[in-house]
Amino acid sequence: MRLITKALLVVLAFLACIAGSERVLAAQTPHHTHTATPAPAPVRYTRTTAAYEPPDVTLVGMDDGQVKLRSVLNHEGPVILQFMFTSCTTVCPLMTATLSGTQNKLGDDLKSTRMISVSIDPEHDTPERLRNYAKTFNAGSRWSFLTGSIDDITAVQKAFDVYRGDKMRHEPVTFLRATNGASWVRLEGFMSTAQLVEEYKRLTEAR
Repeated sequence: MRLITKALLVVLAFLACIAGSERVLAAQTPHHTHTATPAPAPVRYTRTTAAYEPPDVTLVGMDDGQVKLRSVLNHEGPVILQFMFTSCTTVCPLMTATLSGTQNKLGDDLKSTRMISVSIDPEHDTPERLRNYAKTFNAGSRWSFLTGSIDDITAVQKAFDVYRGDKMRHEPVTFLRATNGASWVRLEGFMSTAQLVEEYKRLTEAR
């Protein structure tokens, strides 16, 4: 019974997240018509803070160029970080759509913000695939997609405590940091764009 209840909660959160990201997904699939629906119940997620030490690894950007992860994270402004893979059809599209919606809602704050999506499927996710994926979600110049070697990507996942051994066990986690050297806020669960923007404001306004 406890397992059934937990599964039901996951399904409800999943459906609520879809509703919260509806406008972003609709823009990507203009042939699909959405009908008006009641406002969804708030999506449930957990919020914790932690200090993470990113490994000194060199990843690969969408332009095939080498990217030092620590250099990317060595940013004085806010950073939003997610892990994803392009062939994912469940967790990743919802998370990326939420990030895309957040990008559109930040306004002038976006100019000082760095957004990063790291692929956890480097064997499949080439720079070209990342470019196409980024284009699908209307990623702007402040949003980077990174891939790399299996060992380096694994090290990054372990550093942020999201490595689960199999990409299919990937969990919805978003990381926020207000400024370089600050602790990370770890948000676990499906979130709407409005909730992620609220968490961003909460974090940056407290600096």
